Amino acid sequence: MYSFTYQASPTRVLFGSGTVRELGNELRRLGLSRTLFLATPGQEEYVRSLAVSVGPIAVGVFAEAAMHTPISVTEDALWMVRELSIDGVVSVGGGSTTGLGKAIAWRTDLPQVVIPTTYAGSEMTPILGETADGHKVTRSDPRIQPETVIYDFDLIRTLPRHAAVASGINAMAHAIEALYAFDRNPVVSMMAVDAVTALYASLPDISETAADDGARGRGLYGAWLSGICLGSVSMGLHHKLCHTLGGMFDLPHAELHAALLPHTLAYNIPAIADVAGTLREVFKLPDPAVALFEFNERLQIETALAKLGMPEDGIEPAIDAALAKPYKNPRALERQSLVALLSRAYAGAKPAS
Repeated sequence: MYSFTYQASPTRVLFGSGTVRELGNELRRLGLSRTLFLATPGQEEYVRSLAVSVGPIAVGVFAEAAMHTPISVTEDALWMVRELSIDGVVSVGGGSTTGLGKAIAWRTDLPQVVIPTTYAGSEMTPILGETADGHKVTRSDPRIQPETVIYDFDLIRTLPRHAAVASGINAMAHAIEALYAFDRNPVVSMMAVDAVTALYASLPDISETAADDGARGRGLYGAWLSGICLGSVSMGLHHKLCHTLGGMFDLPHAELHAALLPHTLAYNIPAIADVAGTLREVFKLPDPAVALFEFNERLQIETALAKLGMPEDGIEPAIDAALAKPYKNPRALERQSLVALLSRAYAGAKPAS
């Protein structure tokens, strides 16, 4: 048995069907009286109705959350926080809205309640990634960790099929990297295997019918565990490349994670024989990286970064940027091998195992 350190998440979790009805009670439990509700433009109507449902505790709605958490958007939201004397934020949506709530909390230490409407899982972490001038900077701080997360799998029912399955693979990426993190521990490893198993089993059903309550529940459970994994241990090559590419080229977050994951796993497999064996058992296939690539195809997720908007002449600059700051990864980071990895992902080719 190896040595390890384990720190449990302090976030309170409400999980189930109809749990969003507990929002008002949860805000009062936290002692909040002037909350700001956050949303993307596409979810503004629902979030405004949710704000009305909790009565005078909600004093405003900011519906301009954007992908990759641009600092300019955060500054606009902070103006509203100051003007309305806000004492807490409620983030409703996926990673964009959760990121905005975290950015506000990092600067103000205001309490956060998060209500996820995707399978991303980032709501369970003290991690914030922000973008400015084409660069995405990631930080971790206890102030960023949400106080409460309310998982209501009824809210996932209207999530478009494509967004649902892409965010599910995004969550799976958190769990897979946690399995080979240098600071992994047995508790997180158990969660990671359970998360990958739940997502791998549920996403095909979620893809075929959004009305499958059992599949949505299992998927959200997997996303929750994946988020705990992401917030508990260090991430490696996969997340570094995703943050680099997302910041440089403004690529769609979940789809980027999904397309890149088979390739980053294939790169690391020579150095993680034990993890590869575990994933073979979960996927019931001999090559975990190819299994993930074919899983993306089955779920009709775009496998080519070119189709997501990445320019071909951005491959080498992206690798240079990713290598600029050293970070731990199971396999040594070799520039030409990484260029080859990204070239295959750009073209949508199968991963080289």
